[in-house]
Amino acid sequence: MFTGAMVALITPFQDGEVDFKTLDELIHFQIEGGIDAIVPVGTTGESPTLSPEEHKKVIQRIVEAAGGDVPVIAGTGSNSTAEAIEYTAFAKQVGADATLQVTPYYNKPTQEGFYQHFKAIAEEVDLPMILYNIPGRCGAGMTPETVARLAEIENIVGIKEATGSLDQASEIANLCDITILSGDDSLTLPLASIGAKGVISVVANIIPADVKAMTDLILEGDLVSARQWHNKLFKLCKNMLTLATNPIPIKAAMAMLNMAPEELRLPMTPLEESKKAILKQTLKNYGLLS
Repeated sequence: MFTGAMVALITPFQDGEVDFKTLDELIHFQIEGGIDAIVPVGTTGESPTLSPEEHKKVIQRIVEAAGGDVPVIAGTGSNSTAEAIEYTAFAKQVGADATLQVTPYYNKPTQEGFYQHFKAIAEEVDLPMILYNIPGRCGAGMTPETVARLAEIENIVGIKEATGSLDQASEIANLCDITILSGDDSLTLPLASIGAKGVISVVANIIPADVKAMTDLILEGDLVSARQWHNKLFKLCKNMLTLATNPIPIKAAMAMLNMAPEELRLPMTPLEESKKAILKQTLKNYGLLS
């Protein structure tokens, strides 16, 4: 249902407030770049530091700005099942096309807890759901067997795999028929080799057309040509993962490209100056800066 290049959109801030003017500009930039879907208020969108009111306003504004030109997959996850249901119901109410649901963080549920959490959301709100498995941030993750159980629920249609494990993704592909999406830009092509059908991408914030060019080739089955894009994108993608915690590097890059303010909310802090020099050189090498 949802495949190709999807952007994990940042939330721009200005003087402590959500910068809705810049947000509108970013949406138009993504649509012009041919992005296949917009995924707001996830990890990259700094959802943990948005108030509930801001979280909902950002989803509504993006749905309105997208205007039906591109699907919106709203980040509505929480470590509280009741809160996740509330956000998901709101997303459906304002016209989001699907929801991204992160594994509950800090609580460290059992596998049965993961299953019951997502099952409750899916049964309460009839909206397509993409699971988001990222144990590095959440403290615990789902096993392939749990994903396979959840895939039997009609409106659970995909999984954003951010475990970094090709074995994990391979096991999921062998156990059930669920759309696998990469949660790591540098692993989009490797995951495609075992059947993944796209990426929810951080680097697409600055180069949506290039990420789409690669995923289009992947969906056409031309992995040889896609590898050329993978090699071009790799260093840029790797810097977004290794220079600092996401979304610190991508916000620094967008500021360098005059796309959005670098401002983050605590406990996130700006990229160190020494690392900015590395990032700037990488952007120059890619051809984004002169």
